[in-house]
Amino acid sequence: MNLQRARYQQGSLTIERRSKSSPVWVYRWWEKDQSGHLSRRKQIVGQKSELRSKAEALKAIEGLRLEINDEAGGWSFSSMKVNQLIEHFRRVELADSNGKTTRTKQVYVHQLVNIISPTWGDHRLKDIKPVAVENWLNGRPGAPGSKAKTKGVMSVLFQHAMRYEWMTRNPIRLVRQGSLPQQEEIVLAPVEVAALLDELRDPFFTLILLAAVTGLRRGELFGLKWADINFADSEMKVVRSMVDQVEGPPKTLASRRPLPLSTELATALEEWRKTTAFPKPNDWIFASPRAIGERPYWPDAVLKRHIRPAAERAGITKTIGWHSFRRTLATLLHSSGASVKTTQDLLRHSSPMMTLGVYAKAVTADKRAAQDAIAAMVIGKEMKSEPE
Repeated sequence: MNLQRARYQQGSLTIERRSKSSPVWVYRWWEKDQSGHLSRRKQIVGQKSELRSKAEALKAIEGLRLEINDEAGGWSFSSMKVNQLIEHFRRVELADSNGKTTRTKQVYVHQLVNIISPTWGDHRLKDIKPVAVENWLNGRPGAPGSKAKTKGVMSVLFQHAMRYEWMTRNPIRLVRQGSLPQQEEIVLAPVEVAALLDELRDPFFTLILLAAVTGLRRGELFGLKWADINFADSEMKVVRSMVDQVEGPPKTLASRRPLPLSTELATALEEWRKTTAFPKPNDWIFASPRAIGERPYWPDAVLKRHIRPAAERAGITKTIGWHSFRRTLATLLHSSGASVKTTQDLLRHSSPMMTLGVYAKAVTADKRAAQDAIAAMVIGKEMKSEPE
């Protein structure tokens, strides 16, 4: 079924000059009310200084145009292209009111605009085939995990199309793409964490102790304020995440679960609060002196200037990242005999499969101990079965 262009509103896009501000792009279209009368509608798309060409402005209204024609009904979406779907997805799913974190939005926009759109943007939705996408992913550079992330975003995009009844199937679900890392993920031994802490002074000592004991994500660590710590009840709340100095909500609903505060960690935090120049309830726990306490430290700068040099001094050859401490906590909890449920709650995962499948890496000593136990059982059984 072909697109019925007579019923599809293209609308008009013009530049409107203003006396007290810079020129803006304005999009106009017709809208029918409940009584059937047509009325002229308009919406400001953006400033001319931001959208410098008409092509850029047209791309910005693709999502809106799609929405207008969908509400009007009576036409076929068989000629809809991926770029149109991307713009509608950005307009709806990546809106400020949607609740996604700043970092999540950045990841989606990067994948959609820089990776998916250049190859698939001009393709019609109905022409996207699983094998073609699979071959494209296999031919892309990068780690399997990065390719799996691209596949995941693309799949969410087509789920969006299905939700609006623009497609009846999601072709990306049939795409095969593994996500196993090419290199072993970094997990620190307890002695390495202790050696690293010995090389650090506050606030970085408390920062790494907090990361190692709680497994907080990078944005959650630097998003903490003193008001989030309840010393009386030995509890901590995770209510925000700081990504690129932009404050947003935690990653998921499960991320907002309160965490217990161990005695050692509570003591370290109390000592740091006595020392810091920013101890008020609404101050950042890891406030940057350079920003006069108005912002927390930049995570990457802390890692580069303080954490990795300390690791080198401690003789640690592993390349440490912020997520290393989260993986380490999961592994140590697993090896210490903590239940999957306890580990899941402490890491604030929404699914136990995430806890076991991604983070819990059995340490070598545990593997050896398990082997020794089996060997002892087998040898003992064989010895008993030998004739006298």
